[in-house]
Amino acid sequence: MPTRLHKNRKKRGHVSAGHGRIGKHRKHPSGRGNVGAFTHHRINFDKYHPGYLGKIGMRHFHYQKGQTHKPTINVDRVLSLVSAQTLANGTKEALPVIDVTRSGFWKVLGNGPQPSQPVIVKAKFFTRKAEEKIKAAGGACVLTA
Repeated sequence: MPTRLHKNRKKRGHVSAGHGRIGKHRKHPSGRGNVGAFTHHRINFDKYHPGYLGKIGMRHFHYQKGQTHKPTINVDRVLSLVSAQTLANGTKEALPVIDVTRSGFWKVLGNGPQPSQPVIVKAKFFTRKAEEKIKAAGGACVLTA
């Protein structure tokens, strides 16, 4: 934009150029950015950004994500891991075996209805409810390493 079109041209000859004699137009009168959050801007931060300041929870030194990795599956979905043909071929003597670890699951949870037919389920972990439902259907729970 050419200089002649700038707003400031109209203010030439006026001492403070619209910024006032008392307050003065200074660079960063209250500090740059979030400075003063704990002191002179405290009221604003508490009013408009509650929870921004302070800490919450416990510290966990040397946190390794792999130790909390435990993919889960519910009892009602266990039968869907194998084909219908495998389930149909199962007999009373040779129950179909479902290894949930091969599908990437480690723990079997007890949510949903119990399996419609007896099966042998292999997993690293079972909840109490899951074990009860599998055994109530006539199946078995096998722990794997």
